[in-house]
Amino acid sequence: MEIINGGICAAQGFTAGGIHCGIRKNKTKKDLSLIFSEKRAATAAVYTTNLVKGAPLVVTKNHIADGFAQAVICNSGNANTCNANGIEIAEGMSKLVAEAMNIREDDVVVASTGVIGQPLDIEPIKKGMESLKNSLGNNSLDAAEGIMTTDTVVKEIAVSFEIGGKECKIGGIAKGSGMIHPNMATMLVFITTDCAISPEMLKKALSTDIKNTFNMVSVDGDTSTNDMVTVLANGMAGNKEITCDGEDFNTFMKALNTITVHLCRMIAGDGEGATKLLECQVNGAKTEDIAKTVAKSVICSSLTKAAMFGADANWGRVLCAIGYSGADVDVTKIDVSFISAKGEILVCKNGAGVEFSEEKAKEILLEKEIVTKIELNDGEAKATAWGCDLTYEYVKINGDYRT
Repeated sequence: MEIINGGICAAQGFTAGGIHCGIRKNKTKKDLSLIFSEKRAATAAVYTTNLVKGAPLVVTKNHIADGFAQAVICNSGNANTCNANGIEIAEGMSKLVAEAMNIREDDVVVASTGVIGQPLDIEPIKKGMESLKNSLGNNSLDAAEGIMTTDTVVKEIAVSFEIGGKECKIGGIAKGSGMIHPNMATMLVFITTDCAISPEMLKKALSTDIKNTFNMVSVDGDTSTNDMVTVLANGMAGNKEITCDGEDFNTFMKALNTITVHLCRMIAGDGEGATKLLECQVNGAKTEDIAKTVAKSVICSSLTKAAMFGADANWGRVLCAIGYSGADVDVTKIDVSFISAKGEILVCKNGAGVEFSEEKAKEILLEKEIVTKIELNDGEAKATAWGCDLTYEYVKINGDYRT
């Protein structure tokens, strides 16, 4: 397996583009993206667990009920959520793509991101459709820019892998910066592959993978309304279609996981106002559920996140988060270490503090990527979660996000 260039355009048969059509006031910001496959593609998606769901999610779920799609349209600047005519607008976006690309309306995945509760005017999208169609090409970065809101960096990745002697490629783009919490977040993720895999196995691959990737990311504890991860597989690599478990499916799962973990880390590291990517590694749990519960509790702890912002080795906050997590752990067995490019330092042994150099700890915690390693010493299960520090800038961004 090899990391390659191209993002969502790396796989055969996929093109993408992005433009500014006028949804966002800032004309330098792209606000409309399109991904297109030459052939109908097996398609799977997972959605936010929030009971309040954006209209695009409702429409998309209906469209891909048969397991196939051919295009993805996504706007930024407006979530099209809690609007009386939201479904009508989302269906209208599908119709515009279908007419422009000469495909079926129900072969279009629709997504929106931005402010909730403000009407979305379809006119800018209608007027921009020709330009959007003309923007299609090897333009994964443009499409990635078009789905960004408060993101500060473009998020894309692609890898190549081999199945049955055929080279396959898989790539993804994502947006996500704030309103990010386990069980999906304010994230949109679009993944494309030319690997041949049935809709059923694609759905199984995605639903299995997100349990250990996107559902283990938290920035601020808020689960958004428009989150969606979508995978399209058009089969143009020419491998024998994956229709059951086995070596080929395992290879595909590994490639998919490489993409999703990379995007998870990028989303967490680009949390609103964030200065650091935080990773919590939990080892030695009795069960995987316990390991996940502990990891997510630590990553979600506002006090721990604030301590990481200040490069303060306040390991007591880590123990505190474990203690209220509800996980069945023996606190007297827990070890905690902090790790970065500057080294590793043990700060807690058997649930109690140990002597350590505050100066060395500070040096470690001043780095951009910090790992909190927790050894529960109670079993063999493990889990990893990702998040970011809590900064002054987060409050500033969200204090006037709408106005």
